Amino acid sequence: MRTSINQRGRRGAAVAAGAVATALILSACGGGDSGAGGTGEVEAQDCPCEIRFAWWGSDERHAATQEIIDAFEAENPDITVVPDFTDWDGYWNKLSTTVAAGDTPDVMTQEERYVSDYATRGVLADLGGLDIDTSKIDESILAGGEIDGTQYALPTGINAYAMVANPGVFEEAGVEIPDDTSWTWEEYVQVANEVSEGAGDGVWGTQDYGFNEAGLNILARQKGESLWTPDGELGVSEETVAEFFQTSLDLMADGGQPDASRTIEYQHAGPEGSLVGTNVGGMASFWSNQLGALSEASGEDVQLLRYPGESEFERTGMYYKPAMFYSVSATTEYPDAAAKFVDFLLNSEEAAKINLTDRGLPANTDMREVIAGDLTDADQQVADFMAELGDEIVDASPVPPNGSAEMQDIMERINTEVIFERATPEEAAQMFVEEVNAAIAG
Repeated sequence: MRTSINQRGRRGAAVAAGAVATALILSACGGGDSGAGGTGEVEAQDCPCEIRFAWWGSDERHAATQEIIDAFEAENPDITVVPDFTDWDGYWNKLSTTVAAGDTPDVMTQEERYVSDYATRGVLADLGGLDIDTSKIDESILAGGEIDGTQYALPTGINAYAMVANPGVFEEAGVEIPDDTSWTWEEYVQVANEVSEGAGDGVWGTQDYGFNEAGLNILARQKGESLWTPDGELGVSEETVAEFFQTSLDLMADGGQPDASRTIEYQHAGPEGSLVGTNVGGMASFWSNQLGALSEASGEDVQLLRYPGESEFERTGMYYKPAMFYSVSATTEYPDAAAKFVDFLLNSEEAAKINLTDRGLPANTDMREVIAGDLTDADQQVADFMAELGDEIVDASPVPPNGSAEMQDIMERINTEVIFERATPEEAAQMFVEEVNAAIAG
């Protein structure tokens, strides 16, 4: 049975408001309702029509996305989808410029750190007023694109931040890969040191994890905190932040990870140039959808591991992160056409088979089954790993607030101060809290 966003009772008030807004938009451009039976089909008076779809990514993603657009247009000959793509950095600059100029793409790709900013500025449509089937997407995943009861973005797929282990390095060092269901943070440091010692010069147990806030979020969640609160405030304590930074110093002190200068080099080398990717490191932290790139670069069947500490504290800290989101412009002339395209992206078997896991393991659980036979060994491991986590993940991580896009720069700068020992973990934690609070305050 088809269940769209506007059929979920818990959003009744938001849906009503969204429906009114959509009706006003449609009446202004010559189209009314979405047709008998609420199928979301664009009525004849609205078409032929043209919508623009914006996304970021690699050349491979661009080619695959064009295939998906071609498939959609073959089924919907009255709707033309104009591609609008660039790389990650260029994307956000371009989107900001086009929005400011009143030329917002009809359908756009979003990332969790930007959803709140664009939603609160009135750029994103309330998807509760549009006919998009979300019945096969878990509520906890949908929550990643919801603000104050309104769905502004829909997840393309899911990732998890995890430890990645290189079995060849562990074998060379004579160390067993740890049991990730029970290992502690102390054992993580111990194992990394053992790998470094056993493998010899030029090989290290782990790569520094302090440049990405996702690892901090996992530790915070394990301790009953969270990087962000549902109210859009910083939810992690200075004590937890200091503990997070201290682990890097502990590893450096006993050789478990490289010195600060080498750490910076490996950090900027990406997955392919990482310790794990170049077979000179036993472990590193990456998003699950990067496993394929790590496997290909290393030539090893690298393995996903849960973060340490999952059984050590109050609760588990691992979480599903929407890989990215689809949103619709609040000012699109063709909301039904835009919604139909988003529905195709999320729910079409043809789209799923073309996209596979490029935008994360599909958020639509049926589509995961559709692509199961087409997955590489690495992607199948990701699918199995994500399924195993299903019963262990307590809840979703709250939507980051306005200003959270600055978090990455703050983390990189402060972690650099820590590993070069220009700031103690306690000093770094204080700086972190002050700078993040200033960023989200406006």
